[in-house]
Amino acid sequence: MPIPTEIKLHRQSRMLEIRFDDGERFEMSCEYLRVHSPSAEVRGHGPGQEVLQVNKEDVNISRIEPVGEYAVRLVFDDGHDSGLYAWDYLYALGRDQERNWQRYLEKLAAAGYRHRDHQGS
Repeated sequence: MPIPTEIKLHRQSRMLEIRFDDGERFEMSCEYLRVHSPSAEVRGHGPGQEVLQVNKEDVNISRIEPVGEYAVRLVFDDGHDSGLYAWDYLYALGRDQERNWQRYLEKLAAAGYRHRDHQGS
């Protein structure tokens, strides 16, 4: 599995840039990372228990904390800090970003939530 060689937060644009040792480079919005947090608070404790995250358009990352040599904890300015983003999960989020984002927007629409899009996707 590829390992990040650089993780850079662009606070003003609320984007996280990650470069991996296989040459891949992904830019993901803080909102995208927040709503796809691997935490139980977001994912639930099993299939069908996911909690749809709303009102996260303006969320930012306040800290990035290394966890061993396999993950980072992203601390968001809305207080969320319980997700550990393993390298393989970050890579998959970057690789599948377009599909994941579209699915998220569809879930928001189905729930009657009007998203203020500044994701750019």
